[in-house]
Amino acid sequence: MTISYTGSLNTVRQREPVVTFFTNLRKAVDAVVGELAINSWPIKVNYTAVYRGIRERGFYACDYDLKGMRVFRIRIMPRVLNPVLPRLGIDENPAL
Repeated sequence: MTISYTGSLNTVRQREPVVTFFTNLRKAVDAVVGELAINSWPIKVNYTAVYRGIRERGFYACDYDLKGMRVFRIRIMPRVLNPVLPRLGIDENPAL
């Protein structure tokens, strides 16, 4: 998940994008919803919308604005952090 700050408010206060990794989609959506609620932002994110966006486009993005100016964008995309280990070309032990 990436939260990047956009728009003209970013020129006043420069901020780097925040990248956070989650073990599954439910935990990512719950974390986003919790942070939005704590900071009084409208909750536009739900599990179904995120799941469908990832299935259709490979990512989900949602922009947040304040009085017509974009403030930040939430972007959720799947990433494989620990790929399956290769077999290394070693065959099964025939003695078993």
